[in-house]
Amino acid sequence: MTRRRPAPGTVPAGPRPGEPHIPVLLAEVIEALAPAGARLAVDGTFGAGGYTRALLAAEPDLSVLAIDRDPSAIDRGQALAAESNGRLHLVPGRFGDLDAHVEAHRAGTGAPPANRVVLDIGVSSMQLDTPERGFSFRADGPLDMRMGGEGPSAADLVNGADEAALADIIYHYGEERRSRAVARAIHEARRRGRIETTAELAALVAGVVRAEPGSHVHPATRTFQGLRIAVNDELGELVRALHAAERALAPGGRLAVVTFHSLEDRIVKQFFAARSGRGGGGSRHLPGAPVEAVCSFRPVTKGPVLPGEAEVARNPRARSAKLRAAVRTDAPAPPPLTAIQALASLPEAPRGGPRR
Repeated sequence: MTRRRPAPGTVPAGPRPGEPHIPVLLAEVIEALAPAGARLAVDGTFGAGGYTRALLAAEPDLSVLAIDRDPSAIDRGQALAAESNGRLHLVPGRFGDLDAHVEAHRAGTGAPPANRVVLDIGVSSMQLDTPERGFSFRADGPLDMRMGGEGPSAADLVNGADEAALADIIYHYGEERRSRAVARAIHEARRRGRIETTAELAALVAGVVRAEPGSHVHPATRTFQGLRIAVNDELGELVRALHAAERALAPGGRLAVVTFHSLEDRIVKQFFAARSGRGGGGSRHLPGAPVEAVCSFRPVTKGPVLPGEAEVARNPRARSAKLRAAVRTDAPAPPPLTAIQALASLPEAPRGGPRR
């Protein structure tokens, strides 16, 4: 990638002092999204608006359609929208429906085709740092974890799912090796009453999962991750968003995706590999499953772009971040990749045996 300095604009680049969220790999994302000609950019995961603000500053003629399923993020973004002189349009909704949001926006405003899409996957700093949202165990709060506030909460899942289903969720989505022990402890505890708070669940998990020697990672981290992914269908939403971006982007448009753990990165990596003709005959995660080779994208990055030491020191949450980016070709958008869709789902239980 060629480095490009943001052009002066009406909106300052980067987060303002005191903002609760620091966008990860910001310079690298803006660089990856730097094709010639400003048109319409789509920030599928608006959050605190870090990427949106930088995009507006980098291209004074660029407009941005920003999407977020969290109503509080849309509310917080109104000030930035007011500053943007009509260049920022905020849309409440899921980024898995990105192409539909773009189509509706263009039909209503006459906006040009989208030529940039950025996706920052996973939970935001504001959600983690707000105890009443129930995403983190660092401060006690209700066991919620819903990004959009709709549907069953983490408490509903923890208190309602059977033991085997909980073990599968915690193992496959949380990558917790002690998932069966955790699920058993939950099952036993809820006989005495509902598990309602993050502190209750964290203490329960810590009673059966030992912290690794020398590690600062709380024993409940993986369990919380697994439950959060299940509650919000995060991997399924990612798969839908990749295909939606493929449909929405004009030829020459760019897609940049920032992931934070191996489950997300595996999906993005295999999507780009398959859509750039590098998918080969299958996936080691899906033995025997063919990966359709349709060249609808051309890679921008050679492998993932990782944060430097200075960024990790400044923002520890950037430690596990990976950026992958690609350019949309002029090939028509093909049908969704069935192999990638399967990566977002729990494996089916084999007859006569456990799922793992």
